[in-house]
Amino acid sequence: MRTQEGTPVATTSTTKAPVRRGALLHRLDIKGAPYVFVAPFFVIFAAFSFYPLIYTSWISLHDVELATLDVMEWVAFDNYVELWGDSRFWNALQNTITIGVISTVPQLLMALGMAHLLNYRMRASLFFRVASLVPYATSVAAAALVFTMIFERDFGMINWALGSVGIDPVDWEADKWPAQLAISTIVIWRWTGYNALLYLAAMQAIPADRYEAASLDGASRWQQFTHVTVPGIRSTIVFTIVLSTIGATQLFGEPLIFGQGPNGVTGGADNQYQTLGLLLYEEGWKNYQMGRSATVAWAMFMLLVLVFVAQRLIQRLRSRTS
Repeated sequence: MRTQEGTPVATTSTTKAPVRRGALLHRLDIKGAPYVFVAPFFVIFAAFSFYPLIYTSWISLHDVELATLDVMEWVAFDNYVELWGDSRFWNALQNTITIGVISTVPQLLMALGMAHLLNYRMRASLFFRVASLVPYATSVAAAALVFTMIFERDFGMINWALGSVGIDPVDWEADKWPAQLAISTIVIWRWTGYNALLYLAAMQAIPADRYEAASLDGASRWQQFTHVTVPGIRSTIVFTIVLSTIGATQLFGEPLIFGQGPNGVTGGADNQYQTLGLLLYEEGWKNYQMGRSATVAWAMFMLLVLVFVAQRLIQRLRSRTS
């Protein structure tokens, strides 16, 4: 390079270095920043979810006691074979399914109706929306204790109301179906408002033009609900069904406190309302058999996987037929 007088000027690579360095930093910022932002989630997931999952699977293949976790005896799949032949496991699985169905179906139907009412313009709508979250914000222990007193055999409010109309008192804790119904009532009370707000948020995202077009076509409120609202929030309904299924499979606090003592761990004197979560706790922290407890945990995980696969298959079959 030469100046106007023709004097040569040396061009060094140092003038281009800052430009290259800036371009490199810019490229790293564009391509590397997303990974930096999502890295904390994966680190926390690996530490508190993935590692315990793998370690639990490893423990399930050993005979391990709670007092001596560092002493493991390899038994391969013997724990799974014993669990398959254990009548307590099948009883807990049946109780988990029945309590899940009894609590999930009414809960989601009530949440759908509540969200439909809150979606209309009404006075104090903000108050009702906040009030619907109060049961969800209430701790499991407090809710279970209150409902335990309500369903108490001798002095409970429910039996008092039944006695006032000439019906004999019900032993809600000792009998199988009354106990499961009482536990399901606790679950319904705690989660209906939460699901209702999820449905409400999805309903408010539906364009108003759809309702106007349906109204012009002469559709009633009920027809608008079944043909516009429900199809518009179908993905949210599926999401709440998945959440409720996971919650039902992991049900633990409500039946534990409902039992009021040692019977809470075993799910009653005859295991009449023992869930898989209670069976896991009983094996690990009452019988001190951590290998069997880990086996129950993996059985719960595989049950959720099967439910998810079945849901996906049903969804694909519906999409093909439609």
